[in-house]
Amino acid sequence: MMTSPTMDKINLKDLTPSELESFISGMGKEKYRAAQVLKWLYQKGVASPEEMTNLSREFRGRLGEVARISRIAMAKVQISADSTKKILFRLEDGSHIESVIIPGRSHATLCVSTQVGCRMCCRFCLTGRCGFQRDLRPSEITDQITVIRKEMPEEVIGNIVMMGMGEPLDNYDNVLKAIRIITSDPGLAISKRRITVSTCGIPDKIRQLGIDARVNLAVSLNAADNETRSMLMPINRQFPIEQVILACRDYEMPLRRRITFEYILIEGVNASVGDAGKLARILRGLRCKVNLIAFNEHPGSGSGTGPGSGFKRPPAAAIEAFRRELVRHGYTAVLRAGKGADILAACGQLRGSLIEQA
Repeated sequence: MMTSPTMDKINLKDLTPSELESFISGMGKEKYRAAQVLKWLYQKGVASPEEMTNLSREFRGRLGEVARISRIAMAKVQISADSTKKILFRLEDGSHIESVIIPGRSHATLCVSTQVGCRMCCRFCLTGRCGFQRDLRPSEITDQITVIRKEMPEEVIGNIVMMGMGEPLDNYDNVLKAIRIITSDPGLAISKRRITVSTCGIPDKIRQLGIDARVNLAVSLNAADNETRSMLMPINRQFPIEQVILACRDYEMPLRRRITFEYILIEGVNASVGDAGKLARILRGLRCKVNLIAFNEHPGSGSGTGPGSGFKRPPAAAIEAFRRELVRHGYTAVLRAGKGADILAACGQLRGSLIEQA
């Protein structure tokens, strides 16, 4: 596929604040102009340098010659019976990703994607069935926020969770750049306390994230022994539970904040009281909480021979018994509501296919 002259230009929204400063300085302009440009990009949502009216006409013209401003397109919005909204985005190359707006009492949480597809192949996750296509660029990650802010101003987004399509730490450099843009005051101005990165567990990247960003960390654990976890999550064969837990102990979490462990409960697989006891033992000494998620069934999960076939959510009594066992061991354990399941917007259900969503 031929590349257009426009696509060859520097995409301003792929630059971090410090990179933008260097870029503008290289054009012979003052570094403080970077903050002005950032505000136009992320707070005003402009589509071209020409709209940046507090910059000189000469500077705007030069920016337009060497740089461009990308924007992903909102292709479809689905609304769940519980008011959860799933947004299908079309990217510049024709690929599709999904984001989810989860309503709350005073503000919403936005679940964003970091890859087109996913290479982790977790058996309970519909995204993994699509395979991996590519990493998202920083602009494509942040645009999920900026486009929703512009197109859906009624949504007050209070928290950002990188729990959508893809494994964030498998796209580490671009995710880190996106975090720096999101947390920049002239950028999206969202506090690190309001950002959570969810991972299946890549130990060296967990440690690095603690040094580079110190945002909230959520680890998808889903089993308390290596045999079960390797069956559910192939990445465990490369990075066993012991390595993941050790990296979590090393994670530089600010005081009064805790690591979250996500645990998807699957009947007959990992949801017994004995499993809860094992989980409590391996987490001993960690400042953490446990989010329990009853398996969200999706097309093909109940029957057939594909990945995740035969998986079912446990009965309510079994879920409560699991939760009580963790509480008995002194852990905060909550059952996370599976919002948006009727539109395949719940945890593990995102697919990002225009065909599936049409």
